[in-house]
Amino acid sequence: MEKPEDIYEEIVRIRHSGGTGALATIISRKGAAPRKDTAKMLVREDGTTVGSIGGGCVDGEVWQEAMNAIKEGTPRIANFKLTEKEMAESGLICGGVLDVFIEPIKAPPAVNIFGAGHIAQPLSRMAGIAGFKVTVVDDRPTFANRERFPEADAIYGESFDEAFSQLESGDNSYIVIVTRGHLHDQHVLKWALGTDARYIGMIGSKRKINTIYKSLKEEGVPEGEFKRVHAPIGLDIGAETPEEIAVSILAEIVQVYKGTAKEG
Repeated sequence: MEKPEDIYEEIVRIRHSGGTGALATIISRKGAAPRKDTAKMLVREDGTTVGSIGGGCVDGEVWQEAMNAIKEGTPRIANFKLTEKEMAESGLICGGVLDVFIEPIKAPPAVNIFGAGHIAQPLSRMAGIAGFKVTVVDDRPTFANRERFPEADAIYGESFDEAFSQLESGDNSYIVIVTRGHLHDQHVLKWALGTDARYIGMIGSKRKINTIYKSLKEEGVPEGEFKRVHAPIGLDIGAETPEEIAVSILAEIVQVYKGTAKEG
């Protein structure tokens, strides 16, 4: 039987690997329900489990609730009543009432900042404080380094192409494009549009943005893809300084993350 620490170690592994799961914990019981209070079962996104709530009596039902929690991303309290009929059918001696708290386990959202200039520095700090996993990418090691970004979770001071394959780019990732030039922005944007990132934002004037879109269309990127891009990046709050622009970008990311962004 797995030890409690096995479950906690697996939770850490899931979060670090960018996976998902759900942790089920008994929070109350009445009658002769199996296992003790606080018994736990971890369900991974592929349906495999670690630990047990109560064997054949309730594990199957808890498993289904856990899979629903993973899919929906919302915690819940599930109530299970074990009747005499269910006990007889299972062939097990268990009974009573269980309340089980089921909470989704997922990796923190990842903000990938391309460009390590004056906007990236305050944005990296703010995003970290807000609970995002922050990665900074720039092909200039003199800019992308630990001295300038001590709070970042990861820093890539190499070519953008080399960094692409190492970054989280699924639907739990948020891409910020604030490089030092049009060509770099265009190159990163083309890659970003090929990912499942939940958010893609690019800095620049409308003229610059339209120029980049035109170039990418000539390279074969469908025009409809540009609807995914938040450009000009950030909420319109009248931001002027790098710090204010960083606030507007992070506010837009949080808006998308929380699902409160307005369509169109």
